[in-house]
Amino acid sequence: MYFRVAIIITALSLSACSSWVFRYDVPQGNYLEQKSIDKLQVGMTKEQVKFILGSPVVVDAFDDDTWNYVYKLKSGRSRDFDMKKQFIIKFSNDKLISASGDFKLSDKFNTPFDAPTVQTEPANTSKVAGEQNAVVKSKTIDGK
Repeated sequence: MYFRVAIIITALSLSACSSWVFRYDVPQGNYLEQKSIDKLQVGMTKEQVKFILGSPVVVDAFDDDTWNYVYKLKSGRSRDFDMKKQFIIKFSNDKLISASGDFKLSDKFNTPFDAPTVQTEPANTSKVAGEQNAVVKSKTIDGK
């Protein structure tokens, strides 16, 4: 009789200590940072997006132009620390056309990636620059 009572007390005591057991955090999916999302621009190719964000977790089987980046963290400590984030990217003709999800898009997202940049003339376009080029050319020809 005492043996059974001792087993029951031991089992109840051990079950009361179950909160002391260490539990691992379980991350799943692609962990994305805001600084990576800020690099995206409309008009980027799939290869460029994959270079910045990595391979997507889910590619739609029926629509190859939709990529889903999903991240889920199940905390071992408490459900208060659980996290789930999602980011969806859409392409058209292998070019990025839209993005949506739990991240804020940067101000330059809607600026086309292949937009021409404004180039200015160099500030030093005097005779001195032309004379320096002639001196450099003559030195390389002479081999000295």
